[in-house]
Amino acid sequence: MEIKPRVESRELLMYRVLNARKVLPFKESLHLANLEKGYEGELLFDERLRKIKNDWLILNDLQLESNKNDFQIDSLLISENMQLMFEIKNYEGDYYIEGDHWYNMNGTEIQNPLSQLERSEFLLRRLLRNVRCNIPLETYLIFINPDFHLYNAPRNLPLIYPTQLNRFFENLGKMQSKINERHQKLANNLISLHKKDFPLKKIPKYTYEELRKGVICAVCSSLKLESKKSFVICKNCGSIEKIESVVLRSADELRLLFPEKKITTTGVFEWSKGIKTTETIQKILLKEFVQIGSTKSSYYVKKK
Repeated sequence: MEIKPRVESRELLMYRVLNARKVLPFKESLHLANLEKGYEGELLFDERLRKIKNDWLILNDLQLESNKNDFQIDSLLISENMQLMFEIKNYEGDYYIEGDHWYNMNGTEIQNPLSQLERSEFLLRRLLRNVRCNIPLETYLIFINPDFHLYNAPRNLPLIYPTQLNRFFENLGKMQSKINERHQKLANNLISLHKKDFPLKKIPKYTYEELRKGVICAVCSSLKLESKKSFVICKNCGSIEKIESVVLRSADELRLLFPEKKITTTGVFEWSKGIKTTETIQKILLKEFVQIGSTKSSYYVKKK
């Protein structure tokens, strides 16, 4: 059972919005592409795991802290007698290892994913000791892309290659598991420790003034939307979306990019380039936000 579903990371969401509203430099565009590819790989893994009918708990995208060290877990599976931690990579092409260093075939060194896995494993084990959990933990580095190949890899590494995925998931399906209150308590404890405001390191610099205003198409990220009475039409891809979801998404974009700013009807009106009147925006915001104050200086806070 998936008790913590996977969602796009705050970093990916920010990059998507910024990419639609300004021209990103090459390195940042490349980073966005890597974030998209990584998320795509995680969804492929989720799809494979979801097909297995077994009694276990799955927690995705855990952002945790252990002894003032932040770390992230792509997926954690809690079964009756075992915990499995997965680091998922959607690498494509040929790579090779020399010592502790990883390279793609053009000789460019990449971050060692095993070091990332080992760090997360170390910090998770320490965190589990702190919450008095003694369920054994195994960790795996999953290569989900069928067009990936790695040269010079020692045989004793916890790597699952694309050609091994079918057998790996078959073996998972054979695991005997019966979840009880102890497992549920552990999962709830880890979810309570999840940090929603995980520190971000690679966000581009931006200002409110430089960003293009308007509403972004949910399908193609175009800003060429035409407003009708209760919906908008994208002139680029032809998709149709209810005005309510467009306004709420615009408010969430402001919260995402400018957390220090208060959400106001005027602010959403300006950000969405006048997609609807402030009166209509107010009615829509009240569906998911709480109004603080009743004067012109009133603002809105997201409902919990």
